Amino acid sequence: MKLFHLALAGFLSLAAFAGSAFSAAADEFLTIQLKDGPVVIQLMPDVAPKHVAQIEALAKKGAYDNVAFHRVIDGFMAQTGDVKFGNMTKGFDPQKAGTGGSDLPDLPAEFSKVPFTRGTVGMARAQDPNSANSQFFIMFADGDFLNGQYTVVGKVVSGMEFVDKIKRGEGQNGEVKSPDRMIKVTVGKK
Repeated sequence: MKLFHLALAGFLSLAAFAGSAFSAAADEFLTIQLKDGPVVIQLMPDVAPKHVAQIEALAKKGAYDNVAFHRVIDGFMAQTGDVKFGNMTKGFDPQKAGTGGSDLPDLPAEFSKVPFTRGTVGMARAQDPNSANSQFFIMFADGDFLNGQYTVVGKVVSGMEFVDKIKRGEGQNGEVKSPDRMIKVTVGKK
C-alpha cells in the first residue's frame, strides 16, 4: 500500500509539472497593434515549436513592426510578415512584398491536426512545404482545405473585430494598394 501511495504521489507530481509546463506554453501571446486596436494571438508552441520560436525571435527584435498586410482576400485571410520587403518605414517595396522572409533560416513543416478556422494563424510558405520563414496569415473564415497543408502557430483570442477591418486587396491574389500594417508587435505572457 505504501508503494501505491508513493507511485500515486509521483504521478500527481508529474501531472502537476506537466500541467504547469502546458500552462506556461499556453500563456505565450503575440500582440499586434493595428490602426483600429490590438489583436492578441495565443501562440501554440506545443503544436509548432520551431515556428513559434522564430515568430517570437522576430517580434522581440522589432522585425514585424510597421510590416504591411500585403495580401488580403475577403472571406479568406490577411497575410503579413515579410520583414525583408514589407516594412512600410524601411525599404518597403510593394512589387516584392510577399516574396521575402527574414535573415533567419526557412523552417521544416510542422503540420498538425489543428484545423484552420476563423481566427487561426498559420505560416505562409512557397510551394515547398519546408519554406516557411517569417510570413503568416490570419483566417477571416474557416478554411478546411488548408488543414494538414500549412503550419498552425496560434489563434486570435481577442481583437478579431480589428482583424476584420484590415484593408482588403484587389484582384485574384489579394494584393493591397496602400496596405494596412502591423504598427507594433510584442510577445509576452498573459
